[in-house]
Amino acid sequence: MHICLNEFIVFISHGLSVTTIRTTCSVISLDRLAVYEGMISFEKTSVRRFSDKQQPHIMTKTKFLLTLTACCSIIGNNYAQVKSKDGAIIAARPPMGWMTWNYFADKISEKDIKEMADAMVSSGMRSAGYEYVFIDDGWQGGRDNRNNMIPDPQKFPSGIKALADYVHNKGLKLGIYSDAAPLTCAGYTASLGFEDQDAKIFASWGIDYLKYDYCGAPNDVETAKERYKKMADALHNSGRDIALGVCEWGERKPWQWAANAGGQLWRTTGDVRDKWKRRVTEKYGEGIMDIIDANKHLASYAGPGKWNDMDMLVVGLYGKKGPSGDLGGTGCTNVEYQSQMSLWCMMASPLAATNDLRNMNAETKRILLNKEVIDISQDELGQQAIVKIDNELTTIWLRTLKNGDHALAILNRSDTSQNIQCIFETLGLTGNFSIKDLWAHKLIGKGRRWKGNVKTHETKVFRLKAI
Repeated sequence: MHICLNEFIVFISHGLSVTTIRTTCSVISLDRLAVYEGMISFEKTSVRRFSDKQQPHIMTKTKFLLTLTACCSIIGNNYAQVKSKDGAIIAARPPMGWMTWNYFADKISEKDIKEMADAMVSSGMRSAGYEYVFIDDGWQGGRDNRNNMIPDPQKFPSGIKALADYVHNKGLKLGIYSDAAPLTCAGYTASLGFEDQDAKIFASWGIDYLKYDYCGAPNDVETAKERYKKMADALHNSGRDIALGVCEWGERKPWQWAANAGGQLWRTTGDVRDKWKRRVTEKYGEGIMDIIDANKHLASYAGPGKWNDMDMLVVGLYGKKGPSGDLGGTGCTNVEYQSQMSLWCMMASPLAATNDLRNMNAETKRILLNKEVIDISQDELGQQAIVKIDNELTTIWLRTLKNGDHALAILNRSDTSQNIQCIFETLGLTGNFSIKDLWAHKLIGKGRRWKGNVKTHETKVFRLKAI
């Protein structure tokens, strides 16, 4: 993991290779450094400080500890974690659930959402870890004579509180949507100027998550910071723990400021479409590969309570007309859907399915319900996978897990199948490992390398355990 903050760059390899902390005029070399929730441990073999003229001398232990303390202070100030009322980190793991937008757009109703909540339980989605039902744009019915936001009475005749109670009784959580402007992306009532009032209303309904969009807002970053912080503060003061999803599409580099503004996750790209990648003739519409490439070098900004959001899963949509079918979204193969699931999990993105949970085929269930891949997503250490090899044909990621295992993902970017060899030592791993294929659900070997055929656009995911 590398973190670039002001004058400090911190490289952390979790014992896999030499770790370095650099300041403007010093370099500290360690064989092992671990950072977890503000705690630092190290095994020192040599600690040297170099002046601008590169004249080395051994640092004292005091100077060394002061340097580490300074680094931790900077990290803490730039990567705030919002705590719940009981002191726990909000969204300590990437949120998982189902979102209304790609399937229903703004044509939603409480009947549809109840049916999807029922299906989350009956299909095994809840048992696999999906816990949120996210209501996207289109639920709003304006404001009442006290300026309280109200739901559309035709779509939600029982009200949002009754729906939240229904969802909670299923062992699930409810998310809702608004926008940091007068109107939402689809033209409905939004929250600008009513942040405190809306946050209290959401809390009174039992809302657990707010997706906060940015349509109709100014382009500059300072206004975005102010508007997101205002809503984050309002949620914090609402009397209920409500996670905040920052959705300004990555245009203002929210990974650099959204955590400090009070967000738990932030979109890193424009909206996903149901396609593998943007075609050369297309100017707009993010495909799976476009999002992967935009997100793959942002690992240093992710961790418990602060996630790079790669947008919704399109698994199982198969080119359905609607938002995900716009701008070239003509559908993907099951292999490509599997790659999306694999790499969203490897890169610790929130997982929001958007297909019809009431009517899933066997392949869609196989992909969305792979508990071994989901375990990578939800690993308590919260480390986004790091790119180790990246070229025109192949991208390889490695992710360290809390128990010391490593998750390895190998993507065939090309349009033909490839025979690929991965030597673990080139990734910084030494020794022998047992190798478990998480899509085949079986141990496939032991050793210091993996070699095999990877289909076009396929991602292999392995769990490596030192032996």
